[in-house]
Amino acid sequence: MSTGPNPTPGALRHVLGHLLTPLLMCLGMGLAYLGAFHAPQPHDLRVDIVGSGPATQVLAQTLHDQADGALDVRTVPDRATASTALLHQDSYGAYIPGDHPELLVASTSSDTSAMAVEKVFTKVAAGQDAPLRVTDLAPTASGDPTGQGVFFLLVAVSIGAYASVAVIGAAGAALPMRIRALLAAGTALVVSLIGTLFAGPVFHLVDHGLAGVWALSWLYAAGILLIGVGLHTYLRRWTTLGVMVLFVMLNFTSSGGIYRPELQPGLFGSLHAFWNGAGLVEGIRSHVYFDGHALGGHLLVLVLWLLAGIALVTLAGRTEAARNASTAEAASEEAPKEAPKETMQQRAKEEGSEDAEEEMEEAVAV
Repeated sequence: MSTGPNPTPGALRHVLGHLLTPLLMCLGMGLAYLGAFHAPQPHDLRVDIVGSGPATQVLAQTLHDQADGALDVRTVPDRATASTALLHQDSYGAYIPGDHPELLVASTSSDTSAMAVEKVFTKVAAGQDAPLRVTDLAPTASGDPTGQGVFFLLVAVSIGAYASVAVIGAAGAALPMRIRALLAAGTALVVSLIGTLFAGPVFHLVDHGLAGVWALSWLYAAGILLIGVGLHTYLRRWTTLGVMVLFVMLNFTSSGGIYRPELQPGLFGSLHAFWNGAGLVEGIRSHVYFDGHALGGHLLVLVLWLLAGIALVTLAGRTEAARNASTAEAASEEAPKEAPKETMQQRAKEEGSEDAEEEMEEAVAV
């Protein structure tokens, strides 16, 4: 009775080779997500104590010393100054002591940071036998009570962008690079429009400024797509892993959508300053909730990533042109004279088609 074909060493190596990608993804995702999110603790989290008398100075110094690096406690002279700092995202809480203590927060800056600050000052007020009143100077939209909806918008737009890279890069490999670049820009348009619909009419994550949300989303998605298409020239079937590292593992964890850098290990705080996911999340927050304060910096981050994508596809196009010229020259020297040119081209197409199909299967599985 036949039990089927015997496995060959070549087939086994083929399977093991393809298993390497998901295993590396498992390792990378575990290191990135658990490293970023498993134990959030504040460090140098800026908070203000409102007042100017000796009692205010003593309270601020006591909190600063007891926090042991978790808080950066400063004093400000009045409520207006404290409010401005919160709305400029220079601080994440302002405590006004007195018989009826009050805590000012801006939850749209970071809900988790606001909760951490509230936890600290609830204990301070309790020590003074007074209930704490919390005032939110920048509440979230009705459809986003936790303020984390922008992060999940980032996830949706990112998946639409990087999943399209395999299709454009692999299935469209026979197309000129300029056509693939145009396809990337067009795909970014569709992805950003879908994201804007989610943000506005569908889930009401934001209640105004949808045009700006779309523009920021397009810049973000176009940067990912162009970088991915450019990388495909060099990485081939490893492109999916490459874009996962860049735009999932390092991107989502450093975006500030769940925890701001002040609640994360230093690596992710450093990436937050210039990574494109942080540019999108903080850009949308700035545009929608903080009257555009510091929007220029976040916009610059997204534009620089887009320019990096344009530079990469330009370089990739030149690399492919040189590679094709070299291949054609070698083939013309080695191929038998009687072999029709069409036969050689057909064989190359079939080989490329098989590689593209395998790559897209991997991307879809991810």
